[in-house]
Parts: sequence; C-alpha cells; structure tokens
Amino acid sequence: MTSFDDVRDYVAIPRLTELRLSPDGRWLAAAVQARSRDGKKFISSIWRIDPSPGAAGPARLTRSAEGETSPEFLPDGSLLFLSARPDQAGPPQATRAAGRAGPGSPAQAGRRPGAPGEGDREPQDDPGLPSAEVPSRGSRGQSDDDADADLAALWLLPARGGEPHRVAAPAGGISRAAASAASASVALTVSVLPGAAGDQQDAARRAAREQAGVTAILHESGPVRYWDHDLGPDQPRLFAAQISPGTGEAAPAELRELTPDPGRALDEQSFDVAPDGSVAVTGWSRWDERGERTDEIAVIELATAQRRVLLSEPGYDFSAPHISPDGCLVACIRDGHDRYDRPGDVTLVVAALDGASEPRELLDGLDRRPATVAWAPDSAAVYFTADDRGRRPVFRADLATGQIARLTADDGAYDSLCPAPDGRYLYAIRAAVNEPPAPVRLDTATAGQPPERLASPGVPLELPGRLTEIETCAADGATVRAWLVLPENASAQAKAPLLLWAHGGPLSSWNTWSWRWNPWLMAAQGYAVLLPDPALSTGYGHGFIARGHGQWGGQPYRDLMAITEAAVARPDIDEARTAMMGGSYGGYMANWIAGHTDRFHAIVSHASLWALDQMFGTTDLPTAWRRIFGDPAARPDRYLADSPHLHVGEIGTPMLIIHGDRDYRVPVGEALRLWWDLQARAKDAKFLYFPDENHWVLTPGNVIAWYQTVLAFLAQHVLGEPWRRPDLL
Repeated sequence: MTSFDDVRDYVAIPRLTELRLSPDGRWLAAAVQARSRDGKKFISSIWRIDPSPGAAGPARLTRSAEGETSPEFLPDGSLLFLSARPDQAGPPQATRAAGRAGPGSPAQAGRRPGAPGEGDREPQDDPGLPSAEVPSRGSRGQSDDDADADLAALWLLPARGGEPHRVAAPAGGISRAAASAASASVALTVSVLPGAAGDQQDAARRAAREQAGVTAILHESGPVRYWDHDLGPDQPRLFAAQISPGTGEAAPAELRELTPDPGRALDEQSFDVAPDGSVAVTGWSRWDERGERTDEIAVIELATAQRRVLLSEPGYDFSAPHISPDGCLVACIRDGHDRYDRPGDVTLVVAALDGASEPRELLDGLDRRPATVAWAPDSAAVYFTADDRGRRPVFRADLATGQIARLTADDGAYDSLCPAPDGRYLYAIRAAVNEPPAPVRLDTATAGQPPERLASPGVPLELPGRLTEIETCAADGATVRAWLVLPENASAQAKAPLLLWAHGGPLSSWNTWSWRWNPWLMAAQGYAVLLPDPALSTGYGHGFIARGHGQWGGQPYRDLMAITEAAVARPDIDEARTAMMGGSYGGYMANWIAGHTDRFHAIVSHASLWALDQMFGTTDLPTAWRRIFGDPAARPDRYLADSPHLHVGEIGTPMLIIHGDRDYRVPVGEALRLWWDLQARAKDAKFLYFPDENHWVLTPGNVIAWYQTVLAFLAQHVLGEPWRRPDLL
C-alpha cells in the first residue's frame, strides 16, 4: 500500500510551495501546504529548513488556523509573511486599520496574465495560451477587527526569536510584499477603492458600501475578471513601508502610497525593491480602447513616488522584473505578442536601471523560454529555468561573455531559485514527474550536476509504479515524446490498460510533479498513463510551437494519436482497453478527440473548451485568443475549423464532463452547452459539477470526489466493472 491507493491518504501529504534563503545563508524559509484540522481546506505554514545535505529535519515555525504564506526576509534576518491570523497583541506602533485585515495567499508572482508560462508549474493549469498561474486561494479566517475579515496582513517574526506580530493591516488587505536586500524598505501591494486617499478613507468607503448593501462594480476599461475572482471594485496599488531593523516594528510614518489611482495597471503584477531601498520596479499594464493589453516595466522612486517607464515596446510584454544585487541592472521576461500568422517568442532581457543604455537580450542562440529568474550575488550572471524536453533545468547566463551553461542534467523541474550570499551554492525547489517538490542544493561552479537533496516535509514518497519515456516520429517528421507511467506489475503477461492524459496550455509541458493532475493515483488502480508533449508544447523550440499555431485540432491531435499508437504497440500495454482525459486545453482536446475517433472507450473532459466563438467572447482574457484566431465576425475560418461543438454528431464514446462554476478562464457555459448538446442527441454522458470550485478543484473534499468519480467512470467503461456512484455524490 502507498499513499496513492486511497485518494484520502493522498490529499493528506504535505506540499512544499515556496522557498526563501535567509540573508546570512544559514537557513531556508519554506511555505508548506497541508490539509486543515477539519479536512475542509488546505492551509500553508512556514517551516525552517537547514541548507546542508544530511542535516536534521525541518522545523515548523508558524501554526495558526488561518495559515501563513509568502516568506520574505529583512536584512537583519527577520522574517515577513502574509496571514489572516488574528492579532492578539501587536506592538503599539504597528499599523492598523478598521475594516479588513488582508488576502491569506497572494497571487502567483513573476508572470503576467496571458504569458505562456506555468505559474505554479502545474502542467494542466493553462487553458489555452494565457498563463497557467494559479489564482489566489487565501486562507479564510477572521481577524479581531472584523468578523467579516478574509484578507491578509503583513506579519513579522523577529530574527532574535519570539512570537510573530502584525506590522501592517490596511483595510483592503495585502496581496504581496517585497523587501530590499540591504535596507529596511518594503514594498506592498494593497487593494484600495478608486478615489480613496489613505487607509482611513478606504476603510470608510468599504463600510459605506457594506452598510448600503452595494456589491456592484463599475468598469470603465480593462478586464473584469481573472481566473476565479472579480476585479474590483478596488484596485491594487503599491505602498512603501520602513521596518525598523532589530525591533521589526512598523515606523510611525506607516504606509506611503506610491501609485495613486493606477486603474488596473497593477493587476497580477510582480515587483522588486532595489537593495538600497531607493526604488521599486514593477510590471505595469496599459489597455487601449480596443481592450488590447501591453505590459511595461516601470521604475518608481520610493521617496517621491515619481514613476518612469523603463521598458516598453510595441508588440511585446515585459514582466517579472528583478534588480541586480549591485542595484544597477534589471532582468525581466520579454514576451512577444502572438499574431495570426505566427506565435510570439519569449526571452530574457537585461536593462540598466537608470535607463542609460539599450536593453540587451541574454538568450541569443538558446531556443527555450525562460521562466524563473534570479541574480547571482556578484551581479555578473543570471540564473534561470526553462522547459527542455520534458524537464525544466537550471541555466546560468554570463553577462560578460554571453555564454549559457546548463547546471542540472537530471530529469528535474526547478523553481524558487535562491542563490547563496557567497555565490557558492544555489538552492531551489526541485520536482519531477515521479518526485514531489523538495528543496535541493546545487554547486554554481559545476555544469551538468545531480542535485543534493535537503530534508523536507512530505518526502520521499513510495510510488505505485515506475516511470519511463517513449517517443515516435510524426507524419511531418517531427519527434514527439512522452512520459509513460507504468503500474508496478505491468508486463507482457499482465498488460495494463492505457490512459492518455493531454496537458493544458496548450503552451505547457508534462515535466514536473502535479498535485492536482497526478498520474500516480491512476497507476495505483492499474492504469498505464501516457503524458505526451504534442505540437504547441514548450521545451522543444519555437518551431515546435509554430507547428500547431492556429490549428488546435490539427497537428496537436495528430501528434497525440501518433504517440498513443506507439504506446499501445508496447507488449505491456493492452491496446483493447484505452481511455483519454484532459483538463483545460487538454479538455478541448478531449472534446476534439471524442468527435474525431472511436479509439478510446471513455473520455473525461475537465474545464474544457467546446464552442470556440462562445468561449473566446466570455473568457477573462479574450484579447489573447483574438490575436491567434482573429475576430470571429470578420475572420471565422479558424473557429469553424477547430471548434469541437461542430462535430457533436460524430461522438460515440461515453464522456464524463467536469466543470467548476467559478472558472472564469473557461466559463462554465462551455460545460453546460456541451452537456445539453450531448443530452439532446441521447449520448452516453455524465456531468460532475462543482458550484464553488474554479478551474482546478482545490478543496480536499472536492478533490476526493473528483478522483472517485473519474476512477468509477473509467472502471465502468475501460475495466468492465459496474458503475459505482461515489457515496457523497
């Protein structure tokens, strides 16, 4: 027996999500997610991890019922974090505000909405071209100020030890904090109602809205929703604070606003603070009259709040800025806009913070898309990760020579890069398809090295099977590869049924561990799980993405079918028992496959796209799709060629449809229309509907119900077992 034999045991496994290194390099602060005591939600806590291989196990630092996220260090070693925990006895000088106490979990930082990336790197989070960032799912708790509070405040755990205390609690809450490396300056993202000047006025306006029973939101430009939440009525603004070294108390000057009335410019943007605390750099969105978005990098003086544009270029977006340790340079991601005739490319650029020189592209000759970025402590190099053939290695780009070295040579996918102050080591979170996220140490002077593993909650895990890799040649000559998860007893004498699992994105890759879409739960039930990277997948170069651009049901579909035939030709796979499933873009592919082949005995379609012209007009980011598919009224060709709903009459495979009502990236109308289109034609289908879930299904109880329903559906149609309705459904 393993933790994967029963999904109830699986959801109890602790999950490492974030990593930060202390200024002296002596310990790592890690955010670890686990099921709450009542089992109804996941909450995060902060743990201390020794950075030496073979050291003692990690120690838990925080224990509130509301949870703690987003660890950040001050120069003296004090630890900042965000939490909605109640303030039992804050210091007299701590900034407080009547009203709310701020989000328990910040938005995933470092990628703009719409950027081809992975956010928390789940390979199925992405429903299409827009980014796979996971939306904030804050810990919901009450503060001592307000029985309605569900937002996070900024807390501090002093370097000298003792209990954490709250240092800033603006009325609209804090969604992210960034501290300077060598000063006591901290920048914060705070939600403020339009027109409010100061925290007291903001709190009064919130109280007035609540008393009047007003929940309406007036939009005058830009987007109205994002992933699973409404945008507005408040807007994110940047504030600065000075935290006194040694005491950790908020200075009497409280929070200073840096961006009054920014509109929607700071939605889901990340930022950084210069080591000397003089300036912050941040992503900044501009929206034109047609709803088209362009992301710039802005520099803001913390003393005067003066803002200037550092990086902006038509047809490109800039995001995830990081200031070099010497305070002279800014490294960031540059995304080219997709166009009807070609996909945009992604690279890494470096610019002078003072704007005195032209920005420089660092990745000439490397046909890969950068994701996570971190500076070397001497400012002479940049470390970054990028998808590469089913892996996500760590690279080092040298600024003086332009040379790029690959530090890791294993099958891992790396994130949360933390260079040591002396430059000798690089700490990171490493995961793989067959290993959950865990902290590791890398030697910065060694190329192609294996990682040194550190102690961590929740690992190692015993898996119910083994992992291998297969590939095939597509009709156009391209190589298509996949991971293949095999149950332990799969052999020529005990052939395993095959489950094809298509990833989301489509600009994504099966290259890391996924808590949400985990193939090992299927392997525990005897299935072999095929995890392919078809056309449009990242990690194979720009040309591999271009193979599927603008024809979602074309080359990606042919690649999936080709790799499926290669898998069923194996002696340990039973070609007579096959199923297919996918979420988001993988759900689109599930619907497309259902209308184009009878190869599979069952199809599971989660958060799927069904009618493209409908979906592209109701999603939270319609302009991202319009760039690829065009205006459906003026240029309908791609919509007609690639919309699965036009092939409903050809569907003969039993289907399980799954959708959450709070999914704004792929709105629930797609599932409702799919369900009724199948019902009207007496097709064999079931519909698993989650009224309070979003694109992923994130609460423990609903995760259990999801897997129980999927496994029961597959058992009925693939294994020939009687249908067994889950007890709680």
